[in-house]
Amino acid sequence: MWKYPTTFDVIVVGAGHAGCEAAYASAKMGAKTLLITMNLDTIAKASCNPSIGGVGKGHIVREIDALGGIMGKMADRTGIHFKMLNASKGPSVRSPRAQIDKWQYSYEMKIFLENVENLEIKQFTAEKIILENNKIVGVSTLEGVDFLGLSVVISAGTFMKGLMHIGKNDFPGGRGGEKASNSLSDSLKTHGIELKRLKTGTPPRIHKRSIDFSKLEVQHSEDNAFFSFDDEKKKYNKKIPCYISYTTKKTKEIILKDLDQSALFSGKIQGVGPRYCPSIEDKIVRFKDKEKHQAFLEPEGIDTNEFYINGLSSSMPFSIQIETIRSMEGLENAEFLRLAYAIEYDYSPSNQILPTLETKKIENLFFAGQINGTTGYEEAAAQGLIAGINAAAKSLNKEPFILKRDESYIGVMIDDLVTKEILEPYRMFTSRAEYRLLLRQDNADIRLREYGYKLGLINLKQYEKLLLKKETILKELENISKKFHLIENKNISLKQFLSRPE
Repeated sequence: MWKYPTTFDVIVVGAGHAGCEAAYASAKMGAKTLLITMNLDTIAKASCNPSIGGVGKGHIVREIDALGGIMGKMADRTGIHFKMLNASKGPSVRSPRAQIDKWQYSYEMKIFLENVENLEIKQFTAEKIILENNKIVGVSTLEGVDFLGLSVVISAGTFMKGLMHIGKNDFPGGRGGEKASNSLSDSLKTHGIELKRLKTGTPPRIHKRSIDFSKLEVQHSEDNAFFSFDDEKKKYNKKIPCYISYTTKKTKEIILKDLDQSALFSGKIQGVGPRYCPSIEDKIVRFKDKEKHQAFLEPEGIDTNEFYINGLSSSMPFSIQIETIRSMEGLENAEFLRLAYAIEYDYSPSNQILPTLETKKIENLFFAGQINGTTGYEEAAAQGLIAGINAAAKSLNKEPFILKRDESYIGVMIDDLVTKEILEPYRMFTSRAEYRLLLRQDNADIRLREYGYKLGLINLKQYEKLLLKKETILKELENISKKFHLIENKNISLKQFLSRPE
């Protein structure tokens, strides 16, 4: 192996949502950072749904932005449909969600990272970790190059021994059309890291021209449901609607008749899947009393005719997928562009990491994203941000950074990962946060932006904007604390009046 002549402070393996945040945070903190990925053209690729945010998840994206991360800015920049979920409910559970142009999101992220100071990006495939005295010192690559670094973040997504399933066919792959990474898993196991299997899946994509939109419910985009606290330039002024379809009685009959063809129900898949994102066959079996299930048709971008069918992930053979989709309202003539598939992959049970996301067994090795047993772009990005911060801090001899449960959803997630047994892919919900009344998506900057400033991820202009917001709030609190004659025979402040339950 040839040793690359530069020793990096931080090496990040994998350029998905976790890896991008980790590399950016590390470089912004002044650490000389290397980001390696199997394919430079799939940086921050949205492997499954073309969306960012959602209930609980949108809170996380706002927190990432408050700390100085980049997911929220990229989502705002490339968003083509925005919604504030739970808008009719209390402010603590309202959460932004955006449909993104998935190709533009990846492209914008690549261009952005290419211009970050202290960050080098290279196309290599990591195969082994290099250790000295039980401390990581670098990674070896398939291409015959050793990269040396003081800290390493692994954010490999579903690529570690990824095995894809379509009916009774299975084949290695990290996601549709891309190869798996097998050697990295073996290297981690050799050095004492326990690995287990999880499963996830993705729906088919169909052609826009084959959809009968007259039979579907339309959902229009909303204004002001953005993620970033900064004034992010929007790439698209045009917003595209989403649509709702439903399964039918015939859909149910097809699934139940051919259930033994599903990789999930035939016993081929051993990994546990995400309970809150079940396949269509799983829904039909678990909820037999339901006559129909909702599915969202979401555009994959501005300039493409691909539509993603949210709610219809499957591991059925192609022939049954066609029957299933064409039994749905408005999709009777559906033209397939991409198949649905399930994928099993290696992950590291998260009792092996510290709250900094550093592994307990190997010093200076950090894990972020699906390798820790989570599911979702947002959960991965948040872990990447924290892992990148702490990897840089370790290399630069700075204090570790740990968020608490009472100050962020990110803190809730990481605390859950390191203190609880994770038996299924972990997904964030507002119900997981006991302090959720305080952890609103609209106050993430007040809670966390000062941390970002101290870490060097937030600039002075952004910080001054926060100080002005705090000052404005305090002044308004003073104003409403003045006493007025608002009710009979009693002077009370507007603040007291607004606090009354009636």
